[in-house]
Amino acid sequence: MLDVQKLKGKIVEKGKTIEIVSAELGINPATFYRKLKNNSFEIGEADRLVEVLSLTGDEASAIFFSQTVA
Repeated sequence: MLDVQKLKGKIVEKGKTIEIVSAELGINPATFYRKLKNNSFEIGEADRLVEVLSLTGDEASAIFFSQTVA
């Protein structure tokens, strides 16, 4: 499960915007927002996000493999 808040936080922390990141991924910002909302990033897009945001392995795991347990 994608941790949207952590991903958005990393985008801000790296001094970028969703518009900049979506352009670096080669997708429309509206598509990026939809993927955030639906947790629907493909593996290649997740890999590219890791590169674009210079995420460590731990950061990427925390963002892309978070799990909420009730």
